[in-house]
Amino acid sequence: MSKLLAALIASLFASVAMAQASAPMATPAVNKAEAKADKSDSKAMTSESKTDAKADTKVDKAAAKADKKKTDAHADASKTKAKAQAKVDKAGASDKSKQAAKAETTDAKANASEAKTDVKADTKVSKVKADAHSDKTKAAIKTDKTKAEGQADVDKTAAKSN
Repeated sequence: MSKLLAALIASLFASVAMAQASAPMATPAVNKAEAKADKSDSKAMTSESKTDAKADTKVDKAAAKADKKKTDAHADASKTKAKAQAKVDKAGASDKSKQAAKAETTDAKANASEAKTDVKADTKVSKVKADAHSDKTKAAIKTDKTKAEGQADVDKTAAKSN
């Protein structure tokens, strides 16, 4: 058992020594290329985060605007319905059924108008969200491209120096 343990430990040290020996020394050109790549990576990541923040702000503004439109549409519909009901309440006995029918029609139109406004507002928010997602994805792709180009430059420089 101790021979097996000694052999395992010896092979571990041998593999560590081989791994260390095979790592090439970085030349000044490689270090310079790595620094340049790191700098461009950080710029790309900063740009991506700014794009993400702008996109999120646009979505938040669109959602707030949609909520305001929905609230206004609901208030308008309620106001219209209240006016129609007031006419029904004021109407005499002979006119009451006629005014009630008009009030029902008015209520239906108000509900339809409110629903249309809600759909339009939700559609705009969905469009802004889709555009924001697109912007974020494009920024992420650009960042990945910058990172890949930087790594390629480092690898190219390392290959030249060997």
